[in-house]
Amino acid sequence: MSREEVDRALARLGAERDAVEAALLTLQDHPGRRLLEGASLAGRTEERWAVAGQGLPLLWALFDRYSEALASARAVRARKARPGNPELAELSELLSGAAVTVPGGALPDGGQRLGAPAKLVEQVSLADLMDRMNAWYATVLEVVNAADAVWSALPARIDLLLAELRRVQSLAGSLGVRAGAHPLGDDLTDLDAELASLRAEVVTDPLALWRPSRVPAQRGTVPDGTALAGPSGVVDTERFDRAGRALDGIRLELEGLLRLRDDAEERLQQVGDLLQRADATLAEARRARGEVLAKIAATEVPAVPGPASAMRERVLLALELRQSGLWHRLAPLLDQLEDAAAKELGRARQALTEVTQPLAVRAELRGRLDAYKAMAARLRVAEDPEVIERYEKARWLLWSAPCDLRAAAGAVARFQQSLRPVAEAGAPPGDAGGPPALEAGGSARAALEGGDAPPDGRGSVRDSVQSNGQGA
Repeated sequence: MSREEVDRALARLGAERDAVEAALLTLQDHPGRRLLEGASLAGRTEERWAVAGQGLPLLWALFDRYSEALASARAVRARKARPGNPELAELSELLSGAAVTVPGGALPDGGQRLGAPAKLVEQVSLADLMDRMNAWYATVLEVVNAADAVWSALPARIDLLLAELRRVQSLAGSLGVRAGAHPLGDDLTDLDAELASLRAEVVTDPLALWRPSRVPAQRGTVPDGTALAGPSGVVDTERFDRAGRALDGIRLELEGLLRLRDDAEERLQQVGDLLQRADATLAEARRARGEVLAKIAATEVPAVPGPASAMRERVLLALELRQSGLWHRLAPLLDQLEDAAAKELGRARQALTEVTQPLAVRAELRGRLDAYKAMAARLRVAEDPEVIERYEKARWLLWSAPCDLRAAAGAVARFQQSLRPVAEAGAPPGDAGGPPALEAGGSARAALEGGDAPPDGRGSVRDSVQSNGQGA
């Protein structure tokens, strides 16, 4: 090596020595290293720290050898301002030759062959010594950084989630939700055990929750040529996130039960009101059925169903659950009662509609008869004997009891037909039809005339209603 090359090598090696010293001091004060040295480790972390934990003392020992060798080279260079060939040869050996003596085994993976006798000492160059210090540093730093990342990310968040879990458990207890008595109570117990297990694993085996983005550094190798760079990876928070989502779901269900506790009395009152209205509607339907049987000549009138006594038993059960504070059992029962009460009211209204339909048909026929009577007066045929006869016949049928709806509809139709010739005669030229009321025979007339009447001309109210649709 020339004098210029020696000076450049000394400057470069001195800068590397200062960088290594700064890095070792930073590693020594790293909070992750301190936690690892004082923690009770297990699993993957225990296995890797058993190797990496030896690295820092060894790094300082190798650094001392490196510093001593560099100091020896600087001392030789300082002898003369212009060193001669003997000095340059000695400097070349110190700076680039295998001039550093280290204890045998202090340099892991130093190329010793399997089965070869162990060496008490080993000679290496400053470059080889720096490479192996870098590799050890990368191994130690990766474990320290990974453990510190996990410890920084999870324990505090787990503690916050555990505090929230305690609050949710308190809410569950106030609602009567307990383990063994309700699935949510069992879920809370399982979640508590899962978070406790996760926290214990984070404390004792943080590397189990670390996902490196590359293969972890091995002793004696420099990953990607960047031994002094920290490791890259992410903390695996899947278990924590899953527990958080589960707790959110449980809390939402419990808040629903809490709302139920506040609204249960009002909702039960609404169910009772619906049932009372259904009972009143059924009572009206039974009264109307008696009226239909008395006033309408019919062979079939729908039977009116009785009150839903089974529902009242379930309402009593709901009241008992509310008084006992068993909200988790009341919630599904109350939903069912609200749906059933609404259906019960609808059933009662349908029964009333079906029972009173013959009366609605009779009322429609009466209205049509009055309308045709008014039309006869406008056409000035109200005094016609045939018109009077047909009107009186229809009126007698509609206002007599029991009323034969089919015969009454036929009488109303015949009364309307007696007005048609007069109406057509008085229509303007080119108007082929009469007034709209006369052209359309009306729903009751169309229904009752459209079907085939029984031989006795009466038929049932149900037949009349089915032919007529709603009839009202």
